Amino acid sequence: MNKRTIIPAALLLFAVGAYFLFFRGTTKKYEFRFDKVTQGDITMNVTATGTINAVTSVDVGTQVSGIISKLYADFNSIVKEGQVIAQIDPTFLQQAVKDAEASLERAKAQYADAKRTSDRTKALFDKGLESQANNDAAQTQLESSSAALKQAVASLDRAKINLAYATIYAPISGVVIDRKVNVGQTVAASFSSPTLYTIANDLSKMQVQATVDESDIGRISIGQEATFTVDAYADERFSGKVSQIRLAPVSIQNVVNYTVVIDVVNDQLKLMPGMTANVQILVGKSNNVLRVPNMALRFQPPADLVDSAKVIEMRESGFGGRMSGGGEGQRDSVGGRGGTSSDRGEGKGVDRRGMMSAIRDSIVKAHGGEMSDDDLRAEMRTVFEKMRGQRAQPVAAPKPLPARKPGSATRFGIQNNFPEYQKSSYVPLHQVSRGRVWILNSSGKLEPVFVVTGLSDGRYTEVTTQSLKGGDQLVLGATSNSDTESPQTANPLSGQGQRQRGGGFR
Repeated sequence: MNKRTIIPAALLLFAVGAYFLFFRGTTKKYEFRFDKVTQGDITMNVTATGTINAVTSVDVGTQVSGIISKLYADFNSIVKEGQVIAQIDPTFLQQAVKDAEASLERAKAQYADAKRTSDRTKALFDKGLESQANNDAAQTQLESSSAALKQAVASLDRAKINLAYATIYAPISGVVIDRKVNVGQTVAASFSSPTLYTIANDLSKMQVQATVDESDIGRISIGQEATFTVDAYADERFSGKVSQIRLAPVSIQNVVNYTVVIDVVNDQLKLMPGMTANVQILVGKSNNVLRVPNMALRFQPPADLVDSAKVIEMRESGFGGRMSGGGEGQRDSVGGRGGTSSDRGEGKGVDRRGMMSAIRDSIVKAHGGEMSDDDLRAEMRTVFEKMRGQRAQPVAAPKPLPARKPGSATRFGIQNNFPEYQKSSYVPLHQVSRGRVWILNSSGKLEPVFVVTGLSDGRYTEVTTQSLKGGDQLVLGATSNSDTESPQTANPLSGQGQRQRGGGFR
C-alpha cells in the first residue's frame, strides 16, 4: 500500500469516528409511556384497622369471697337473664346469717328490758317517788337499746344479702364467650371483684372499633358506609355504618388516633369477637366522570420534548393565566410539577380563581384560541352545569340523631339523661384545583393540556376539561437512550428545572 492510498483511508476513518463521537452519540431518542383518559367511577376511602367486638359484653364477677362449688355454664353457653350460672360455697355465709339472727334476738331482749325499766321509772317519777336523773338515765338506756336493735336488724339483712350473693345470676341474656374460674377455685373479693364469666349480649349484632389516624378523622361522619374484611373470610366483604366517633384520643407510638365504632349485622354468625378487621370507610364518590391517571398529572417532561411553538402561542395569547406571567423563576399555579393540590396534601380550600382560569383556557384552546366574550360565557355556563351534573354523589350529611328522652336506655343499656355530643358532619367537597397533563402531537412533541381536577382515589383523578375525551392518550413518562448524562433540564412553563435520573423523566 503506497502513501497515496493510506492518507484517504485515514481521513475516512477519522471522519467516521468523529461522526459517531460528536453527532450520533449526542442524538437522544425517547420512549414514551402512555395511558388513556377513561370514563368511570371514583371513590375516596379512609382505611383503618380495628377489632370486632360484641355490642354489649359484661364481665360477671362476685361480691363475696369463697370457694366455687358449682358452675352451671361453660364456654359458648347460651344463657338467659336471671338464670343461675355459678354457686359459691355458702357455708360461712350461712353461719354469718345465724350469728346475725342471734345478735338480733339479744338486741330485742335488751330493748325489752330497757323498755320495762323506762316505763317503771317514769311511773315512779310521775308520783314524785323517783329523781329526774334516774328517769333521764332510763330513757337514754331505752333509746340506746332501740338503736342497737336497728343495728342488729341491718346486720341480719347484710348477712342475708351476702348469702344471696353466693348464687351468681346472669345479668344479661347472651353467650358465654369466656370463663375465668374452675370448680374448687377460691375467689377473693376483698379489694376488687374477680371475673367469673364474660357474657356477650347478642352476637348477631357486632361492632368494629376501628383506630383512625388524626389526619383522617376530620373526614369521618356518623352514618357513613364502611366495608371491611377479616382474615378468616379473606374473599368476603362485610358492611356496616359508622355509629359513634369517640372523643378520647389514643396515642400509639406518639401518633394520635381516635376510635370509630362501626355497627355490623352478623346474621350468619361468621364474625367472632376479637377478629382483626381491615376497614374502608367511604367518604366520597363520583359516578361516571372523566378521569386521568395521577401519574399523568405528575409527569414533567424535559425541555427538548416540549412543543415550544405551542408554548409561545399560549403565552402570546394569554393562555395559561398566571402560569407565564412574572418571569422565569416563578412557579405556575399547579406548583411546577403538574400535580393537583390534593396530590401534594394541600387542597385546604377551593382555588376558584384558578378553576375559572383553567376552564376558560381549556375552552379557548378547544375552539382554536379565538372566541367572543358572549360565546365564552355561554360555553363556561354549559361546563359548570355539566360539572354540577357530574359532581360526586357524596355521602349525604347524616341527619342529627333525635334527642333522647331523659332516662331512656341506649343501645349500651345506659340510662343517658344528657344530650349526646356529635362531631360536625363531613361533606366531601371536591378538592378543586388546576392540573396539567401532556399529549403527544403529530410533530412528535409534547403539548400541555390544562384541566380542573376534582376527587382522587390515589390512582385516578377526576378532571373537567373541553380538550380531552375518553380514549385520548396521555403521556405518563419518557425514557431517553442516554443513561450516562444527568443534565439540568429546564421546565419550559414554570422556569423550574428537574434533574434527569436513570434516563427517565417524571
